[in-house]
Amino acid sequence: MRKLFLIFTCIFTVLALVFSFMPMDTLAFLPIGLALIFSLLLLKKSENQQKKIPKIFLFLSVLCSIFVVGKTIFIKDEVAKDTQFEEQKVKTKTEAKKELEEIEGLE
Repeated sequence: MRKLFLIFTCIFTVLALVFSFMPMDTLAFLPIGLALIFSLLLLKKSENQQKKIPKIFLFLSVLCSIFVVGKTIFIKDEVAKDTQFEEQKVKTKTEAKKELEEIEGLE
């Protein structure tokens, strides 16, 4: 049973690390929560000599959760207005109108 918990803890801790660095906001809490649960179960099933690895996984999971919470609170996603694109769009419209007028004038 301990080996199964160890495998699940490894998988979910790696997923937690990956999801916490990707821009997925609070979706990263799913693997973080599962990693925390499995690392606590692994810590409970381990003997005194075997508690070093579960503590490392638990520490990594807590660190990931702190990172995601900090990223969610302090980094705001804002949409900036792209004035260059707007100008290009207006310019393209006027050029298209001129081309249509020229085509109509040729007929």
